[in-house]
Amino acid sequence: MADERTAELLDFSGLQARREHEVTDKVVASFDSAKDDRFREVMQALVRHAHAFVREARLTEDEWTAAIQFLTAAGHITTDTRQEFVLLSDVLGISMLTVAVNEPDLGDATESTVLGPFFVQDSPRIDLGGDIAHGASGEPSWVSGVVTDTDGNPVGGARIEVWEADDDGMYDVQYDDGTLAGRAHMLTDAEGHYQFWGLTPTPYPIPDDGPVGRLLGHAGRSPMRAPHLHFRVTAPGFHTLTTHIFVSGDPYLDTDSVFGVKQSLIRPFDRHEAGTPTPDGHRPEGTWTSASFDIVLRKE
Repeated sequence: MADERTAELLDFSGLQARREHEVTDKVVASFDSAKDDRFREVMQALVRHAHAFVREARLTEDEWTAAIQFLTAAGHITTDTRQEFVLLSDVLGISMLTVAVNEPDLGDATESTVLGPFFVQDSPRIDLGGDIAHGASGEPSWVSGVVTDTDGNPVGGARIEVWEADDDGMYDVQYDDGTLAGRAHMLTDAEGHYQFWGLTPTPYPIPDDGPVGRLLGHAGRSPMRAPHLHFRVTAPGFHTLTTHIFVSGDPYLDTDSVFGVKQSLIRPFDRHEAGTPTPDGHRPEGTWTSASFDIVLRKE
């Protein structure tokens, strides 16, 4: 009897597997007539992998309903200034995996990392040596460097977008007053140099009052991001660079909630006592920091 029961179970298991794969095969085939080759390739890969996930996890109907409710809640909380789906992509590591696929480290240029949900087009322009804070609170920080190509030639006129959170861990777009602060753009000089005043980066939590925050809570994961300053660098004839610099020695470097830290992007932010002269000749009343970040662009 035991052997017969085992045989019955094996027969059922094989039949069930065939039925499940038949569903996948039909859905994959439904995209065969797509006019765009790349669309067909992506959608068929998505179906195969999504169906494989359902089979591997043996997903229940209640769990699938909960997933739909989660995605619906993510849509409801998303606004022009808060993108919950970007946060979801970030905390699942999909954003960084996409960067890894599309921006391979060839060892000759500055490494890329995630864009994040708080980039804003058309930020204010400042002169070299200007202040991006525009009233945002935090410890002043002098950041400077040079932009070159992979042969060491300076890239003059490169547009450098920079943005960061204030010392309360908030970006300007998270406030309701519409003021742009903690962000600006500048152009490198003929020798590729740039410099500006910003704020010493501090750790902060990603927005965790929505469904993504609840997901992290269930997982026992921290929402904290390692302190960083965003850069987006563009120049004619060069590949656009999206990157950060991170503060060396920070305890969140190993547990960054969006997996964005790369060793090559960690920099010391040296602290200077109040009254110490700055590179541009000022003597701040409080402490300030300085960091150097040279940027290497890869030609298109």
